[in-house]
Amino acid sequence: MQAIKNKLVLLSPIVALLVIFVFSLTLFPSVQAQPKNLPIAVINEDQGVEIPNQPKMNMGQTIVDMMRSNVSSAAGEEPAIKWVEVGSVEEMQSGLNNQEYYAALVIPQDFSAKQASLRTETPASPELQIFINQGMNTAASTIAGQMLNGVVDTLNNNVRTQILGGFQKQGATLTVEQASLLATPIAKKVTNVNEIGTKSANGNAPISLFQPLWMACMASAAILFLGISKHTVQNRRDTLSAKLIQIAAGAVVAVVVGFGLTWLAKDMVGLHIPQFTDTALFLTITFFSFFLMISAVVSWLGIKGIAIFALTLFFGAPLLALAPEMMSPFYRDWIYSWLPMRFMVEGLRELFFFGQGLNWNGAVSSLTWIGLTSAVVIVASVLKPRSVPVQQKA
Repeated sequence: MQAIKNKLVLLSPIVALLVIFVFSLTLFPSVQAQPKNLPIAVINEDQGVEIPNQPKMNMGQTIVDMMRSNVSSAAGEEPAIKWVEVGSVEEMQSGLNNQEYYAALVIPQDFSAKQASLRTETPASPELQIFINQGMNTAASTIAGQMLNGVVDTLNNNVRTQILGGFQKQGATLTVEQASLLATPIAKKVTNVNEIGTKSANGNAPISLFQPLWMACMASAAILFLGISKHTVQNRRDTLSAKLIQIAAGAVVAVVVGFGLTWLAKDMVGLHIPQFTDTALFLTITFFSFFLMISAVVSWLGIKGIAIFALTLFFGAPLLALAPEMMSPFYRDWIYSWLPMRFMVEGLRELFFFGQGLNWNGAVSSLTWIGLTSAVVIVASVLKPRSVPVQQKA
């Protein structure tokens, strides 16, 4: 049959395999994601304790030294945790609020004194404080919390073994209170900071809003480009006017989408949006920035340039849910760092979970520069040579 001889029919299996291969690449970042250099703050406020006929004991420093030694890993591999020693609780809280640490461990001033009391008739359980920075990234913060809980569990086993061994050598008996405390000699207090709440799609609300906004950007850019392209222009002045109209129309659509998406997310979907106006304005700026960026590419490449941003959606969405420390170096340095949509997610995290309002620093600044640069590129496309239709000879 003639259809069997058609090249497109013969190539269809190869094209199908190529499409599967390309879209399978989007799964790589989220498969077996392992943390590398996950920053966790450590504050040692332990004052130590004087024990007769023994050097001064500072168990807080012993814990810090132990964590340092555990950082060592196999040659060529990065450690899972990057312990960051900070000087005070205030410095730690500032770092958590500035998204510098996924979690923190605080060793209080009386830690050594209370641990030493476990060998006496009036024991008091020492306590370690763990802070989980939920809003920074749910998955990474959970892993950081699990690692800190593992540190405390290891300490409990070591302390219990040492104390029981000491009592055994002395032939001493345990009081009921001592036995009760030695079951878990070191207590822990876990506190969630910058909490994600119950109506945040498990902390993924910023990522949930990305896909509809990005799709709306692509659709709006394509529609306005096709609509303006249908009009006949006589010279570059007319072309410039058309481009300016395109930009102005995009600004109007941005306001509608920014406030409309915020309203839909809050009142219909049920997401918790603590600052409605600031969120709506931020989404307006984000939409306009992305619209200009897509329109800039389409202005030079034509409507086929939309395909670039469709692929960006499929490749970028899985990365946005991961912390940079959980990506491979290739994806972190060569793909994630170049994704413009990461500024949207970072800005929404600050608004949703960190109590920050709309400010110039950070995401808004980056999105504004993306928009301004794209606007210049759109205007510059006026200088692109126009194709002149070839007239047929009679």
